[in-house]
Amino acid sequence: MSEPAAIQPDPSPAWWKFGHVWLVLAGPLVVVVASIVTLVLAVRHPDPVVDEDYYRKGVEINKTLGAARASLAPAMAGRNHAATGVVPLPREQAPVKP
Repeated sequence: MSEPAAIQPDPSPAWWKFGHVWLVLAGPLVVVVASIVTLVLAVRHPDPVVDEDYYRKGVEINKTLGAARASLAPAMAGRNHAATGVVPLPREQAPVKP
């Protein structure tokens, strides 16, 4: 009598040959690549530093825009109305503060 042949299991393919593995790994790999790109951009192009005298420069800009600001009053009233829903009174009817 001859010996029975040993049953050999079929060799399974390597893990990288399954498509679902790459589908699961794709999300984290994209995040890692995006974070590296973000880090490189942040290091190469840092934000500018705010000037020491930012307040004085702002006051000077506001002084030069005084006439232009008066012309923006209708736009500001419209913006405020859109944000709050309150209809502003015309300047002639506005109550006078004591």
